[in-house]
Amino acid sequence: MSCYSALAPWYDRLTGDVPYGGIADLYEAEFKADGGKFRLLLDLCCGTGSMTWELARRGYEMIAADRSVDMLMQAQGKQGECRVRPLFLCQAAEELDLYGTVDAALCCLDGFNYIAPDVLREVFRRLHLFVRPGGLLIFDIRTPEFLRALDGQIFVDETEDVLCLWRADFDEAQGALVYGMDLFERRGRLWERRGEEHVEYAHEPEVLRGALEHAGFGNVRLRRDGPQGNAGRLYIIAERL
Repeated sequence: MSCYSALAPWYDRLTGDVPYGGIADLYEAEFKADGGKFRLLLDLCCGTGSMTWELARRGYEMIAADRSVDMLMQAQGKQGECRVRPLFLCQAAEELDLYGTVDAALCCLDGFNYIAPDVLREVFRRLHLFVRPGGLLIFDIRTPEFLRALDGQIFVDETEDVLCLWRADFDEAQGALVYGMDLFERRGRLWERRGEEHVEYAHEPEVLRGALEHAGFGNVRLRRDGPQGNAGRLYIIAERL
């Protein structure tokens, strides 16, 4: 089963409680503390582009990349009052290829949990290529403890036109939370069932720190006080040396 295909048209409606504004505030606070110039930003694993558009409305020039064509179609279809319309690219994180450098690279809402351990170093290597010296990389993960705590749980999200049922199983051998998702979409008087499988890897923060430093990032900091920090969301900030 594919990932972020059937879910794409419903993603925003099923995640209406995501604090995009609060996360953007955290980014801007880090920019201010850094003291550098932050104008051109990369939104990696951008999904439906909600964060991309939030930052574009705040005056930043945005490049956004995601491997899911279906999610990018949702992002492209959005509108917003901004100086420069975002540029959306269909690229996997480990295949990132930009025309020049950006002032900061950002990745929110567990995007890095979807990156397999064996390609993490390649992702960081490419980000080091495309973030300017002195620029920032800011991303968040769900902690390993949080993901393990979801093992065996079943969750239901629904609106008038769709019901989303997902079942979580933690695979210790794989070091990942694997969850199957069923979406039941209303089609007149009938319902259509579609499925997806998602895998989120339990990255240990210190392993990420080591990989970042190996790629040429430094001054790595961990923040647990950001939005959804009480729900296992850990923010990682690194400077491109």
